[in-house]
Amino acid sequence: MQKINAFIPYTEPEQAIRTVEELKRSASVYSIFLLTPDATSPIPDGCERITVDRLQSTAAIRKIVSRSMMDYTLIHQRSSALKLGYFALERMIRVAEETGAGMVYADYRTLAGGERREHPLIDCQEGSLRDDFDFGPLLLYEVRALREAAAQMDDRYLFAGLYDLRLKVSQQRLPVHIGEYLCTEMEEDRRTSGEKLFDYVDPKNRHVQEEMERACTQHLKMTGAYLSPRFEEIDLDEEHFEYEASVIIPVRNRISTVEDAITSALEQKTGFHFNLIVVDNHSTDGTTQAIAKFGDDPRLIHLIPERDDLGIGGCWNLAVHHPRCGKFAVQLDSDDVYSGDDSLQKIVDAFYQQRCAMIVGSYRMTNFRMEEIPPGIIDHREWTPDNGRNNALRINGLGAPRAFYTPVLREIRLPDTSYGEDYALGLNISRRYRIGRIYDVLYLCRRWKDNSDAALDVVRQNAHNRYKDSIRTWEIAARKSMNSRYEP
Repeated sequence: MQKINAFIPYTEPEQAIRTVEELKRSASVYSIFLLTPDATSPIPDGCERITVDRLQSTAAIRKIVSRSMMDYTLIHQRSSALKLGYFALERMIRVAEETGAGMVYADYRTLAGGERREHPLIDCQEGSLRDDFDFGPLLLYEVRALREAAAQMDDRYLFAGLYDLRLKVSQQRLPVHIGEYLCTEMEEDRRTSGEKLFDYVDPKNRHVQEEMERACTQHLKMTGAYLSPRFEEIDLDEEHFEYEASVIIPVRNRISTVEDAITSALEQKTGFHFNLIVVDNHSTDGTTQAIAKFGDDPRLIHLIPERDDLGIGGCWNLAVHHPRCGKFAVQLDSDDVYSGDDSLQKIVDAFYQQRCAMIVGSYRMTNFRMEEIPPGIIDHREWTPDNGRNNALRINGLGAPRAFYTPVLREIRLPDTSYGEDYALGLNISRRYRIGRIYDVLYLCRRWKDNSDAALDVVRQNAHNRYKDSIRTWEIAARKSMNSRYEP
């Protein structure tokens, strides 16, 4: 029955000891290794020490592999204390054996402040390339898959080793999700989903992101989904437009913010003609009347859809296909404002300078009063000209504000959803066309209680992540198909 070598972090001894006691109760565990940067601190009886810099490094993975002599390797990838479910490890082994999985993971519960909560996870798809994909605290690797993957790990990472490992394993067999609650984690990170949302673009994490990008790019090359920096040319004069640009604001029930957004758009100073298309998706809170206050300005086009089933993507499609839509369609969310009166001019200038089909700008995070809040400026510097469209498959967003060359947008169209529609569009555009960048702050993104991603429960987070993983899965298939057509 003893089939597992277990490896757990030992950075928080008190918590680790509690997990060790849990593991010792399982008849499936043959040995327990404590991963610690401290080569001198005492360790519990019956355990062996492995000195590592950090669990996430390639060096740590190699040490784990060298000590993995049983059929399965269990890695606890967090420092929190765990309580195992009844026969939990035996269940993980059985599923691994019966499915031939290279790695299995399971739903879990959290315990914080005396409150126990269920934390269901989602299935891992080919497009589950996010380095923050939630596998829960426990990863059970089949040892042959572990060794084969580790043998292909050529780069030496400080932070992306564990991520690199699971990508390598998934190239042969996708991880298998067990939809059962097999352990309880003593939760430490009590932040809401909205507070965690921008961790990956925090400047202090930049060196971590660079490693993750390298690992993901290598994975795409190995699986045939990598795109070299070769783009179709854009003819920005192929069609005549009455207006050079249109600012597009889809809105529903934003009485507190919509007037600020409209004022911000109409105050733009440009050397060209532009208009503002507000798609009012059947608001019921006074938003419609607030928009009507600006009716004397001939630049404002106030659309109320005939349909009552449109999401944000559908509202965008309605605006873009309006006969008075300009050559460039420029985003402005109804919560937010431009940072200055020259933002629109900068965006249009960038289209001509960079000859691209889409522009991504930079923005500043603020509270409702437009005072800066952490992490401050979000510039998405991971979106580079040579590798941005590959790295875009690893991250969950492309930045803001976004702007599009209207003929391309009319051809591709947005999915009619209210989450992820812009991400799907950006990936699709990047498959063929160059996406330009502006690193100046063009936009103030206000965080407040009514943001769509401010504080989501785990069910809604899972739904969002599952959809974006699906978008990536479809995009990977399209890129592989496109690459196959170019092969000699």
